[in-house]
Amino acid sequence: MDTLKRIALTLVIIGAINWGLIGLFDFDLVATLFGGQDALFSRIVYSLVGLAGLLSIPYLFEPAREDNNTATGRLNYGTEFAEEEDFSRVNKEDKDL
Repeated sequence: MDTLKRIALTLVIIGAINWGLIGLFDFDLVATLFGGQDALFSRIVYSLVGLAGLLSIPYLFEPAREDNNTATGRLNYGTEFAEEEDFSRVNKEDKDL
């Protein structure tokens, strides 16, 4: 499924760049590369970009993945090899003495 997302995202980016070029410079890159707007391959690319846009709609409403347990408010500050010691109690005991 991740591969399908990447392909859809790539096609959406191609479509966005093409629409940006059309809007800014009145230049259709897909039509230029593939033989005009009515050429078969250009129409295939336009159709794939449109399909990728439709397939990308659910990703807009997908919740963002949170790393390091930030959704619960607890960050993991441990090292990659072992848990670190809690020195907060040691400092409190030293102050009491």
